[in-house]
Amino acid sequence: MKEVMLDPADFVGMSFWIISAAMTAATFFFFMERDRAVGKWKTSLSVAALVTGIAAIHYFYMREVWIVSGTSPTTFRYVDWLLTVPLQIIEFYLILTAIAVVRSALFWKLMAASVVMLVFGYFGEIRSINVWGAFIISMLAWLFIIYEVFLGEASKISAKNGTEASKKAFNALRIIVTVGWAIYPLGYVLGYTGGGSENTLNIVYNLADFVNKIAFGVVIWAAATSSSDEQTS
Repeated sequence: MKEVMLDPADFVGMSFWIISAAMTAATFFFFMERDRAVGKWKTSLSVAALVTGIAAIHYFYMREVWIVSGTSPTTFRYVDWLLTVPLQIIEFYLILTAIAVVRSALFWKLMAASVVMLVFGYFGEIRSINVWGAFIISMLAWLFIIYEVFLGEASKISAKNGTEASKKAFNALRIIVTVGWAIYPLGYVLGYTGGGSENTLNIVYNLADFVNKIAFGVVIWAAATSSSDEQTS
């Protein structure tokens, strides 16, 4: 059992352990808070709980890989992202469909961009293709998502038809997608610049997941509960 014990000086391992617990706690919280939401906001909170729940499961595996082998759990991390990032795109779509009739094409554009972003990031990290070529393609897909939620059809629907609660949620989510998701390419650059550092890469990625999954869900929870309070007042 000695080889699987957490070294007190292993700060990367500690970050995996902390986020495993945080994702689990957030999942229980979002599911319990569904009773306070009304209408389609219940579905949004369920999706938020799925995001953190899936992440918690993968973090249990990722922390074991790190503790036992001291190597980056790249495959587990990208399997997690390939499930949770599309769910976060679904959150945007759910918010918009709650306030207006939205073309399904909008959803598929955002979904396709998120998949391109992740797939090329994965190929770059496992060095199936050029690390920096993959990085550029992933960045372009991310910039397309940012454009869509700030200046494109999604933004226009929110501005025109949104309620106070939905606008607050949409605006907060797009800030997370812009500022929070920017932590991931930062980790990529720090991890693969020069000799690279697996420690830095994993700490930055873990921090990004903490912000982008839990804070993302908290935004949905705040909008869902404020919307229900408005309807009952």
